[in-house]
Amino acid sequence: MVKRRKRNSFIILASTLLLTGCGNSNLEITKNDILEVARDDANATKKECSNVSVQEEKKYYTVSFDTNTGSYEYKIGKDGIIQERNYKRSNSEEVTTSEPVEEKKEETKAETEKKKEEKKESTSFDENQQAAIDAALANAGLGQEDVTDIGCTLDGATQQYTVTFTFQDIHNTCTVDATTFVVLSSIQG
Repeated sequence: MVKRRKRNSFIILASTLLLTGCGNSNLEITKNDILEVARDDANATKKECSNVSVQEEKKYYTVSFDTNTGSYEYKIGKDGIIQERNYKRSNSEEVTTSEPVEEKKEETKAETEKKKEEKKESTSFDENQQAAIDAALANAGLGQEDVTDIGCTLDGATQQYTVTFTFQDIHNTCTVDATTFVVLSSIQG
């Protein structure tokens, strides 16, 4: 199980590097690449996805699919970066996470500095926060000893934890459902 997770983490990292182009502006990203970005973010395999749709727009792709846990809809730029995501649980309870990636990155930089200061004061987490952290780290195939700068906050409106950590100088942000502790999304960078 650990080998599979580490392999999956490697595949995600390799995909991320491929999609960022490593400085190569001539890279062409296909609809399959965009679909893979969405499935990776949703932590869903090809077999788990049904009703898959990939629509190409002028500056982005719209990707939607269903899984056992709910329905996903993404707006992904032609550069492979997720611009918006929407998730609706299977039990008809809607959880919408529409967040432009550019804004999120700016917030994350400011929040990271603030969290570093807070972490110097306190690094203890309550039982639910620790469960969310454990789920996020397990999703990445990592243990708590492998990472630094761990943070965990609860968004009361969406009932989701945002777990942040650094692994090998790469900042990671995971969204974890507060009731089921299922990882809803994971972003590196």
